[in-house]
Amino acid sequence: MISNLLYKELRLAAHPNLFIFALMGPLVLVPSYPYTMVFTFCCIGIYVNFMYARETNDLYYSALLPIKKSDVVKGKVAVTVTAQLASLIISVPFAIINQVIFHTENKAGIAANIAFYGVGLIIFGLFNLVFLSEFFKTVYRAGNAFIKALIPVLIVQILVEVLAHFPGATWAQNVTNSNWLGQTILLVVGLIIYLILTYTSFKISVRRFAQVNL
Repeated sequence: MISNLLYKELRLAAHPNLFIFALMGPLVLVPSYPYTMVFTFCCIGIYVNFMYARETNDLYYSALLPIKKSDVVKGKVAVTVTAQLASLIISVPFAIINQVIFHTENKAGIAANIAFYGVGLIIFGLFNLVFLSEFFKTVYRAGNAFIKALIPVLIVQILVEVLAHFPGATWAQNVTNSNWLGQTILLVVGLIIYLILTYTSFKISVRRFAQVNL
């Protein structure tokens, strides 16, 4: 079922900007750049996709299909998660090039290291919790939901980029034999937080969408 829902979202409902903003991974090759912006761009693409769904009455169309209302939410969450994971995966080869070939410290903030992906998962999890929950409250106020979701995203982003300049912030530096374990732990913690927040956002969205009169 979920594969059919995702197929429908990607082939019929996805806005081109969803794919464009998910392809920002090469930005981790830019010297002295706040790499967490890669995740923010992906969030912008997701917002545009939901706004496009509103303007094209995609949710109304989906509700007319022989599926449950919870499946409509499931499809939107599936395409959101797919875009976020694609953004992460696409950036990995470029992060490896950054670490292995260039091996230069990022003077703007966190390096494109293992912990960087843990931070990205936390940012995505927070975005999902706020944006999806708020959007499915009305399914019309996409802009309002995005602004609310952008607040925790920017807070985490700024904190990470600022804390990376503090002495002893090895988690924010290039991967070495002495800091890879700590960075890996942050990655695992980020993954757990992402799964919990995204699942929670799904449950809240299903409950709220059930109350919406399309």
